Amino acid sequence: MSNDTQAVIDWLRARHAAIMALEQEGLALLKKGDKEGYNAMMRAKAESVAALAKDAAPVLAPLPETERERILNGLMRFSQSAATGLRLGSVFYMWALLYPDEHKPGEPDNLALFIDGLEAGKLD
Repeated sequence: MSNDTQAVIDWLRARHAAIMALEQEGLALLKKGDKEGYNAMMRAKAESVAALAKDAAPVLAPLPETERERILNGLMRFSQSAATGLRLGSVFYMWALLYPDEHKPGEPDNLALFIDGLEAGKLD
């Protein structure tokens, strides 16, 4: 794996951790009965996911075009899904946007699986 690819993976892992921190903060607020705070954190989570593809451009730039495009296409799917949730204004959609339909607590979300795939050399 090239240093450029590893830089993308490292950036994505950091971004994923920040997104999950927003979700956890939101869930903690909800446990305290702060529904408005929870809604704000889910919106912040969705906004961060929606910006993934755009924000990744500088870190993707050094990659060969084919690899860059394949990663960008994957990130665009996440970004478009989050943009849909924001457009709909659905807090549930914003919460669930990274999870597969059959997700169980403790299992990785789709973004984590995407990152793991990149690290394993599987771009599809």
